[in-house]
Amino acid sequence: MDYPLTAIISDLHGNVPAVELAIRDACERGARRFVCLGDVVGYGARPRACLDMVMQICVPGARQWKDGGALEDGLCLRGNHEDALLNSAEDFNPKARAAIEWTRDEINRAEPRERSYVYWDFLSELMAKECDEVAMFAHGSPREPVREYMLPRDMIDRGKMEANFNCMERDVCFIGHSHVPAVYYDDERFYQPTQTEGPYDLALEKGKKAIVNVGSVGQPRDADPRLSYALFDGRSLWFVRLEYDHSRAADEIRAIPELPDYLADRLAVGR
Repeated sequence: MDYPLTAIISDLHGNVPAVELAIRDACERGARRFVCLGDVVGYGARPRACLDMVMQICVPGARQWKDGGALEDGLCLRGNHEDALLNSAEDFNPKARAAIEWTRDEINRAEPRERSYVYWDFLSELMAKECDEVAMFAHGSPREPVREYMLPRDMIDRGKMEANFNCMERDVCFIGHSHVPAVYYDDERFYQPTQTEGPYDLALEKGKKAIVNVGSVGQPRDADPRLSYALFDGRSLWFVRLEYDHSRAADEIRAIPELPDYLADRLAVGR
């Protein structure tokens, strides 16, 4: 099986400095495909720029990144922030809701006007979950792909874990949403990476399963401000942590009156 080295990114949240670095780094490491697990937008100051990048690297048929290198067809999923844009952000906290309302207006301000239609068409067609021949992909969890969080503390909630493993359509499922990188195994093993690490052999015994949270590119929340993403070659897994210019991303947020300063402040502390 020729499984392309796949960069799995999630929770970009309109953070252009982080997204640009993650994409460039993944390409330098030999990535031939990109999978985005959702939340391209929300919180950050550059939603349209992040949508442009994801559409360029993930949409089937796009195939090109700006360095001219060919990419295999990737995919992008619907996160809860895309879902809120399309439906309602009523269940969001006030800061997140303010960011969604501003993001909706920012997309509608695209020029030429037809460009905003391209964004909305792209967003409306995103699926909640996808599978390829090896892996399942979801934003939140296998059980509730858009909105359910999976956090390290859930390892002691065997009912929740078993329900999620039972909903998996492949032996490995990649998720984001919590912004905390981790690997959850159905035999109760648990691993939380702290550095750029790997390769780890994920060739599971028949009937065994693993859920892999790749962390967040645009808003890490594990007390580490470095961006996080993963690489997967169909068998082995790498976690990547990179320092990026979070001060620039924070300044871009603070320059927009409608975005709470808290969304900028948290980038420096990874919370």
